[in-house]
Amino acid sequence: MAVMLLLPYSFSFAGTPVRFAYDVDFDFNFDNREFYKSGFSSSMTIFGARLTPSIGIEVGNTHKLMLGIDVMKDFGASQVSPEIAGDGSAETGASQHNADLLREIILYYRLDRQLGKTDMTLYAGIFPRRMSEGRYSQAFFSDSLRFYDNNLEGLLLKFRRPKAYFEVGCDWMGQYGQARRERFMIYSSGEGSLTKVLSLGYAGYMYHFANSAEVKGLVDNILINPYARFDFGHMTGMQALSVRVGWLQALQNDRDHVGHYVFPGGGELDIEVRNWNFGIRNSLYYGTDIMPYYNNADVGGHKYGHRLYLGDPFYRIHDDGAAGIGTYDRLELFWAPRYDFLTVKVGALFHFNDFRYSGCQQVVQLFFDLEALMQKRNK
Repeated sequence: MAVMLLLPYSFSFAGTPVRFAYDVDFDFNFDNREFYKSGFSSSMTIFGARLTPSIGIEVGNTHKLMLGIDVMKDFGASQVSPEIAGDGSAETGASQHNADLLREIILYYRLDRQLGKTDMTLYAGIFPRRMSEGRYSQAFFSDSLRFYDNNLEGLLLKFRRPKAYFEVGCDWMGQYGQARRERFMIYSSGEGSLTKVLSLGYAGYMYHFANSAEVKGLVDNILINPYARFDFGHMTGMQALSVRVGWLQALQNDRDHVGHYVFPGGGELDIEVRNWNFGIRNSLYYGTDIMPYYNNADVGGHKYGHRLYLGDPFYRIHDDGAAGIGTYDRLELFWAPRYDFLTVKVGALFHFNDFRYSGCQQVVQLFFDLEALMQKRNK
């Protein structure tokens, strides 16, 4: 930010205004997970914060180049002496020093164009995940993934119209290496309003989980979610009263161990009621395990687990690995006031599989977005 004081805020080049741009995000996350009632995931507490400052230049109102850094700290993750932890422990390494909190560089180009009634935005490079605005079920991306994997690496193209939104992107998640698998995902989401009440939309991805030099094998992981959303909030005077009905359909093939596609899937009903910033949201999935290879291992003996499936592990339905149709219900109670540049959320989540209690979470989240504040000020 000190650089901004030494340089002029804007100048003109060949008649085109060039301005210095800057942005800062702050993300605070407390997530206490008590999952001892089931075997889907381990009990733990995710408690940390992230600061993401970036600076760059903006050419006209069309082009922007940004450079920044992702600074993230897991609270309590400090260095432990070898006498306590034992030699060779990861807790004794230099990675536990505060000086090593610089997680990842942010480096991207942004293009904004207006095509008639359509606003188009393109991101290319390494950019924050929040730039993706599509509606994705928890079956696609879990809360922990969104917090720890904060950036996308690749491309994102967005189109916004008065009654519709569409996005498509590519996230390159792993470069082929000695032990590192080649991994990438092509994802997309869109929604359009047919009436004030009814909107139709979809979400989907194709995840390519491929080889490394040491481990051969390839898994195709495709997930598609068409849905219809009914919004009754404007009819009741409430902040939100919506019902979303959709279908989750997976297409998966472990080419080396199975050799053919399997097609797990089921229906999902999502209901949200919110007023005076207090809300209740319930998501009910009825179908088969959409993560059938979760406990499988590759030829090197490495479990697929969350490397292959990025969504909430409760969608496995049965924690004993049993086959067959079942249910997963996620109930969330929350208070979430929202300001122009600050989002706060305090809540509790309860998980049920086959109508049996599977665990709960207590969450406190805060997100500060400087860019949103600047946009509000410039209007």
